[in-house]
Amino acid sequence: MPFPNFDPVMIHLGPIAIRWYAMAYIAGILLGWRYGVALARNAKLWGGTKPTLDERQIDDLVVWLVLAILIGGRVGYMLFYNTEVIWKDPVEILQPWHGGMSFHGAFIAVALVIIWFSISSQGIPILRSLGLVFTPWKPEARRGFAQALRIGDLTAPCAPFGLLFGRLANFINGELWGRPTTLPWGIIFPNAGPEPRHPSELYEAGLEGLGLFVILRIATHHLKWLPRRGANTGLFFLCYGLFRIALENVREPDRNMPTFPLGLTMGIMLSIPMVLIGAWLLWLSRRPDALAPQRVEETPLDPSLNPTPADVPELAADPFASSDYADESQH
Repeated sequence: MPFPNFDPVMIHLGPIAIRWYAMAYIAGILLGWRYGVALARNAKLWGGTKPTLDERQIDDLVVWLVLAILIGGRVGYMLFYNTEVIWKDPVEILQPWHGGMSFHGAFIAVALVIIWFSISSQGIPILRSLGLVFTPWKPEARRGFAQALRIGDLTAPCAPFGLLFGRLANFINGELWGRPTTLPWGIIFPNAGPEPRHPSELYEAGLEGLGLFVILRIATHHLKWLPRRGANTGLFFLCYGLFRIALENVREPDRNMPTFPLGLTMGIMLSIPMVLIGAWLLWLSRRPDALAPQRVEETPLDPSLNPTPADVPELAADPFASSDYADESQH
Protein backbone atom coordinates (compact mmCIF):
# COMPACT_ATOMS: atom_id res chain seq x y z
CA MET A 1 0.00 0.00 0.00
CA PRO A 2 1.56 3.33 -1.00
CA PHE A 3 1.89 6.07 1.57
CA PRO A 4 -0.88 8.71 1.24
CA ASN A 5 0.37 11.93 -0.24
CA PHE A 6 0.03 14.05 2.90
CA ASP A 7 1.36 17.58 3.03
CA PRO A 8 2.96 18.10 6.47
CA VAL A 9 2.07 21.80 6.17
CA MET A 10 -1.56 22.40 7.05
CA ILE A 11 -1.70 25.98 5.77
CA HIS A 12 0.62 28.73 4.60
CA LEU A 13 0.15 32.21 6.01
CA GLY A 14 2.51 34.17 3.83
CA PRO A 15 6.05 33.13 4.82
CA ILE A 16 4.73 31.25 7.88
CA ALA A 17 3.96 27.54 7.51
CA ILE A 18 1.50 26.08 10.02
CA ARG A 19 2.34 22.38 10.30
CA TRP A 20 0.09 19.52 11.34
CA TYR A 21 2.68 18.53 13.93
CA ALA A 22 2.42 21.90 15.69
CA MET A 23 -1.37 21.80 15.54
CA ALA A 24 -1.32 18.32 17.08
CA TYR A 25 0.48 19.69 20.13
CA ILE A 26 -1.91 22.64 20.37
CA ALA A 27 -5.01 20.45 20.03
CA GLY A 28 -3.73 17.89 22.54
CA ILE A 29 -2.90 20.53 25.14
CA LEU A 30 -6.17 22.44 24.72
CA LEU A 31 -8.36 19.33 24.88
CA GLY A 32 -6.41 17.91 27.81
CA TRP A 33 -6.71 21.22 29.68
CA ARG A 34 -10.48 21.46 29.23
CA TYR A 35 -10.96 17.79 30.03
CA GLY A 36 -9.04 18.26 33.29
CA VAL A 37 -11.28 21.21 34.19
CA ALA A 38 -14.36 19.08 33.44
CA LEU A 39 -13.06 16.31 35.74
CA ALA A 40 -12.44 18.79 38.55
CA ARG A 41 -15.95 20.27 38.17
CA ASN A 42 -17.74 16.90 38.24
CA ALA A 43 -18.49 16.40 41.93
CA LYS A 44 -19.85 12.88 41.33
CA LEU A 45 -16.37 11.65 40.40
CA TRP A 46 -14.85 12.73 43.72
CA GLY A 47 -17.09 10.74 46.05
CA GLY A 48 -17.64 13.54 48.54
CA THR A 49 -13.96 14.54 48.63
CA LYS A 50 -12.51 17.87 47.57
CA PRO A 51 -11.11 18.01 43.99
CA THR A 52 -7.33 18.12 43.90
CA LEU A 53 -7.22 21.43 42.03
CA ASP A 54 -9.74 24.11 41.23
CA GLU A 55 -10.07 25.70 37.79
CA ARG A 56 -7.70 28.60 38.54
CA GLN A 57 -5.00 26.23 39.78
CA ILE A 58 -5.40 24.06 36.69
CA ASP A 59 -4.96 27.14 34.49
CA ASP A 60 -1.73 28.01 36.34
CA LEU A 61 -0.42 24.46 36.09
CA VAL A 62 -1.11 24.18 32.35
CA VAL A 63 1.28 27.05 31.58
CA TRP A 64 4.14 25.20 33.28
CA LEU A 65 3.16 21.87 31.70
CA VAL A 66 3.35 23.36 28.21
CA LEU A 67 6.91 24.50 28.87
CA ALA A 68 7.78 21.10 30.34
CA ILE A 69 6.39 19.24 27.32
CA LEU A 70 8.23 21.37 24.78
CA ILE A 71 11.57 21.64 26.59
CA GLY A 72 11.56 18.14 28.08
CA GLY A 73 10.49 16.52 24.81
CA ARG A 74 13.25 18.21 22.83
CA VAL A 75 16.04 17.77 25.38
CA GLY A 76 14.97 14.18 26.01
CA TYR A 77 15.18 13.37 22.31
CA MET A 78 18.72 14.74 22.16
CA LEU A 79 19.82 12.87 25.30
CA PHE A 80 18.16 9.54 24.51
CA TYR A 81 18.21 9.30 20.71
CA ASN A 82 20.61 11.81 19.18
CA THR A 83 23.35 12.47 21.72
CA GLU A 84 26.11 13.15 19.22
CA VAL A 85 24.31 16.25 17.92
CA ILE A 86 24.72 17.88 21.35
CA TRP A 87 28.49 17.98 20.77
CA LYS A 88 28.53 18.52 17.00
CA ASP A 89 25.77 21.10 16.62
CA PRO A 90 24.27 22.17 19.99
CA VAL A 91 22.16 24.86 18.28
CA GLU A 92 20.07 22.00 16.85
CA ILE A 93 18.48 21.62 20.29
CA LEU A 94 16.74 24.96 19.71
CA GLN A 95 15.32 23.87 16.34
CA PRO A 96 12.48 21.40 17.10
CA TRP A 97 10.89 22.05 13.70
CA HIS A 98 13.64 19.84 12.25
CA GLY A 99 11.96 16.92 14.01
CA GLY A 100 12.72 15.02 17.18
CA MET A 101 10.60 14.99 20.33
CA SER A 102 10.74 12.32 23.01
CA PHE A 103 7.71 11.24 25.01
CA HIS A 104 9.87 9.99 27.87
CA GLY A 105 11.77 13.29 27.99
CA ALA A 106 8.53 15.26 28.13
CA PHE A 107 7.16 12.81 30.70
CA ILE A 108 10.13 13.30 33.05
CA ALA A 109 9.91 17.08 32.71
CA VAL A 110 6.16 17.04 33.39
CA ALA A 111 6.67 14.88 36.50
CA LEU A 112 9.30 17.29 37.86
CA VAL A 113 7.08 20.31 37.19
CA ILE A 114 4.11 18.68 38.96
CA ILE A 115 6.28 17.85 41.99
CA TRP A 116 7.65 21.41 42.08
CA PHE A 117 4.15 22.85 41.67
CA SER A 118 2.89 20.70 44.57
CA ILE A 119 5.73 21.72 46.90
CA SER A 120 5.57 25.41 46.04
CA SER A 121 1.80 25.40 46.64
CA GLN A 122 2.64 25.03 50.35
CA GLY A 123 3.91 28.61 50.29
CA ILE A 124 7.56 27.58 50.04
CA PRO A 125 9.80 30.00 48.07
CA ILE A 126 10.65 28.95 44.51
CA LEU A 127 14.37 28.28 45.00
CA ARG A 128 13.79 26.24 48.15
CA SER A 129 10.95 24.29 46.55
CA LEU A 130 13.22 23.42 43.61
CA GLY A 131 15.72 21.98 46.06
CA LEU A 132 13.04 19.99 47.84
CA VAL A 133 12.12 18.27 44.57
CA PHE A 134 15.38 16.32 44.89
CA THR A 135 15.28 15.84 48.69
CA PRO A 136 12.24 13.60 49.21
CA TRP A 137 13.18 12.68 52.80
CA LYS A 138 12.21 16.11 54.16
CA PRO A 139 8.65 16.57 55.53
CA GLU A 140 7.77 19.39 53.11
CA ALA A 141 8.99 17.29 50.20
CA ARG A 142 7.01 14.25 51.34
CA ARG A 143 3.84 16.32 51.52
CA GLY A 144 4.64 17.72 48.09
CA PHE A 145 5.18 14.25 46.62
CA ALA A 146 1.84 13.07 48.05
CA GLN A 147 0.09 16.08 46.50
CA ALA A 148 1.97 15.48 43.24
CA LEU A 149 0.45 12.01 43.04
CA ARG A 150 -3.01 13.50 43.45
CA ILE A 151 -2.30 16.05 40.72
CA GLY A 152 -0.96 13.22 38.57
CA ASP A 153 -4.24 11.38 39.09
CA LEU A 154 -6.06 14.39 37.63
CA THR A 155 -3.66 15.04 34.75
CA ALA A 156 -3.06 11.42 33.68
CA PRO A 157 -6.52 10.99 32.10
CA CYS A 158 -5.83 14.13 30.03
CA ALA A 159 -2.54 12.93 28.52
CA PRO A 160 -4.00 10.53 25.88
CA PHE A 161 -5.28 13.50 23.86
CA GLY A 162 -1.73 14.65 23.18
CA LEU A 163 -0.53 11.10 22.51
CA LEU A 164 -3.32 10.47 20.00
CA PHE A 165 -2.81 13.65 17.99
CA GLY A 166 0.97 13.46 18.24
CA ARG A 167 1.11 9.96 16.74
CA LEU A 168 -1.31 10.92 13.98
CA ALA A 169 0.98 13.85 13.19
CA ASN A 170 3.95 11.44 13.07
CA PHE A 171 2.06 9.43 10.44
CA ILE A 172 1.26 12.54 8.39
CA ASN A 173 4.96 13.45 8.49
CA GLY A 174 5.88 9.94 7.32
CA GLU A 175 8.22 9.39 10.29
CA LEU A 176 8.71 6.81 13.04
CA TRP A 177 7.55 4.04 10.72
CA GLY A 178 7.49 0.36 11.62
CA ARG A 179 9.53 -2.67 10.68
CA PRO A 180 9.04 -4.49 7.36
CA THR A 181 5.88 -6.59 7.14
CA THR A 182 3.97 -8.80 4.71
CA LEU A 183 0.59 -7.90 6.18
CA PRO A 184 -1.91 -6.44 3.69
CA TRP A 185 -1.98 -3.05 5.45
CA GLY A 186 1.77 -2.58 5.23
CA ILE A 187 2.68 0.88 3.89
CA ILE A 188 5.59 1.88 1.67
CA PHE A 189 6.89 5.04 3.35
CA PRO A 190 8.69 7.52 1.05
CA ASN A 191 11.99 7.59 2.98
CA ALA A 192 12.01 4.04 4.31
CA GLY A 193 12.89 2.02 1.21
CA PRO A 194 10.75 -0.14 -1.07
CA GLU A 195 9.52 -2.59 1.57
CA PRO A 196 6.01 -2.32 3.06
CA ARG A 197 6.21 -1.50 6.74
CA HIS A 198 3.97 -1.52 9.79
CA PRO A 199 2.16 1.81 10.23
CA SER A 200 3.36 1.78 13.84
CA GLU A 201 2.35 5.42 14.31
CA LEU A 202 -1.30 4.38 13.86
CA TYR A 203 -0.85 1.45 16.23
CA GLU A 204 0.48 3.85 18.84
CA ALA A 205 -2.32 6.34 18.22
CA GLY A 206 -4.82 3.55 18.80
CA LEU A 207 -3.27 2.07 21.94
CA GLU A 208 -1.44 4.97 23.62
CA GLY A 209 -4.10 7.47 22.60
CA LEU A 210 -7.59 6.04 22.20
CA GLY A 211 -7.08 2.81 24.17
CA LEU A 212 -5.41 4.52 27.12
CA PHE A 213 -8.12 7.19 27.19
CA VAL A 214 -10.84 4.53 27.43
CA ILE A 215 -9.00 2.70 30.24
CA LEU A 216 -8.53 5.88 32.26
CA ARG A 217 -12.11 6.96 31.54
CA ILE A 218 -13.32 3.72 33.13
CA ALA A 219 -11.05 4.39 36.13
CA THR A 220 -12.35 7.93 36.66
CA HIS A 221 -16.04 7.54 35.80
CA HIS A 222 -16.88 3.94 36.71
CA LEU A 223 -14.32 2.92 39.35
CA LYS A 224 -14.28 6.47 40.82
CA TRP A 225 -10.51 6.37 41.36
CA LEU A 226 -9.91 10.15 41.42
CA PRO A 227 -9.98 10.33 45.25
CA ARG A 228 -7.59 7.35 45.55
CA ARG A 229 -4.04 8.70 45.61
CA GLY A 230 -1.75 7.24 42.95
CA ALA A 231 -4.35 5.01 41.29
CA ASN A 232 -4.78 6.85 37.98
CA THR A 233 -1.11 7.81 37.89
CA GLY A 234 -0.07 4.20 38.40
CA LEU A 235 -2.57 2.97 35.82
CA PHE A 236 -1.21 5.44 33.26
CA PHE A 237 2.40 4.42 33.95
CA LEU A 238 1.60 0.73 33.74
CA CYS A 239 -0.56 0.79 30.61
CA TYR A 240 1.59 3.21 28.64
CA GLY A 241 4.73 1.24 29.50
CA LEU A 242 3.17 -2.06 28.44
CA PHE A 243 1.74 -0.60 25.23
CA ARG A 244 5.06 1.02 24.31
CA ILE A 245 7.06 -2.14 25.02
CA ALA A 246 4.69 -4.20 22.86
CA LEU A 247 4.77 -1.71 19.98
CA GLU A 248 8.55 -1.37 20.03
CA ASN A 249 8.60 -4.88 18.55
CA VAL A 250 6.99 -3.59 15.33
CA ARG A 251 8.53 -0.11 15.33
CA GLU A 252 11.77 0.48 13.45
CA PRO A 253 14.52 1.50 15.90
CA ASP A 254 16.12 4.90 15.37
CA ARG A 255 18.95 4.69 12.86
CA ASN A 256 21.62 6.25 15.05
CA MET A 257 20.93 3.95 18.01
CA PRO A 258 23.46 1.27 19.04
CA THR A 259 22.45 -2.39 19.00
CA PHE A 260 21.23 -3.32 22.48
CA PRO A 261 21.32 -6.92 23.78
CA LEU A 262 18.25 -9.18 24.00
CA GLY A 263 16.47 -7.25 21.29
CA LEU A 264 15.99 -4.26 23.58
CA THR A 265 15.43 -0.76 22.24
CA MET A 266 15.78 2.60 23.91
CA GLY A 267 11.98 2.86 24.05
CA ILE A 268 11.73 -0.49 25.86
CA MET A 269 14.45 0.38 28.37
CA LEU A 270 12.79 3.71 29.17
CA SER A 271 9.36 2.05 29.51
CA ILE A 272 10.34 -0.80 31.84
CA PRO A 273 10.73 1.56 34.84
CA MET A 274 7.31 3.02 34.04
CA VAL A 275 5.74 -0.44 34.28
CA LEU A 276 7.44 -1.19 37.61
CA ILE A 277 6.59 2.20 39.13
CA GLY A 278 3.03 1.96 37.84
CA ALA A 279 2.48 -1.45 39.43
CA TRP A 280 3.96 -0.16 42.71
CA LEU A 281 1.70 2.92 42.71
CA LEU A 282 -1.38 0.80 42.02
CA TRP A 283 -0.45 -1.42 44.94
CA LEU A 284 -0.01 1.61 47.22
CA SER A 285 -3.31 3.08 46.06
CA ARG A 286 -5.20 0.15 47.59
CA ARG A 287 -4.10 1.12 51.11
CA PRO A 288 -6.74 2.80 53.31
CA ASP A 289 -4.60 5.92 53.84
CA ALA A 290 -4.49 6.53 50.08
CA LEU A 291 -8.16 7.51 50.02
CA ALA A 292 -8.73 11.25 50.31
CA PRO A 293 -10.73 12.32 53.39
CA GLN A 294 -14.36 13.25 53.00
CA ARG A 295 -15.02 16.95 52.62
CA VAL A 296 -16.45 18.57 55.75
CA GLU A 297 -19.27 20.87 54.77
CA GLU A 298 -19.35 24.18 56.60
CA THR A 299 -22.71 24.84 58.29
CA PRO A 300 -23.96 28.32 59.16
CA LEU A 301 -23.84 29.24 62.82
CA ASP A 302 -27.10 28.95 64.74
CA PRO A 303 -28.03 32.52 65.75
CA SER A 304 -29.63 31.16 68.94
CA LEU A 305 -26.16 30.18 70.17
CA ASN A 306 -25.00 33.80 70.03
CA PRO A 307 -28.05 35.98 70.71
CA THR A 308 -28.12 39.71 70.18
CA PRO A 309 -30.25 42.20 72.09
CA ALA A 310 -32.66 42.29 69.18
CA ASP A 311 -33.16 38.52 69.51
CA VAL A 312 -33.82 38.64 73.28
CA PRO A 313 -36.02 41.56 74.42
CA GLU A 314 -34.97 41.05 78.06
CA LEU A 315 -31.37 41.77 77.14
CA ALA A 316 -32.35 44.83 75.14
CA ALA A 317 -33.99 46.29 78.23
CA ASP A 318 -30.80 45.84 80.28
CA PRO A 319 -28.46 48.80 79.70
CA PHE A 320 -25.42 46.86 80.91
CA ALA A 321 -26.10 43.94 78.54
CA SER A 322 -26.61 46.38 75.69
CA SER A 323 -23.29 48.03 76.49
CA ASP A 324 -21.50 44.67 76.48
CA TYR A 325 -22.83 43.79 73.04
CA ALA A 326 -21.82 47.16 71.71
CA ASP A 327 -18.29 46.60 73.00
CA GLU A 328 -18.12 43.17 71.39
CA SER A 329 -19.29 44.54 68.05
CA GLN A 330 -16.29 46.85 67.95
CA HIS A 331 -13.75 44.00 68.05
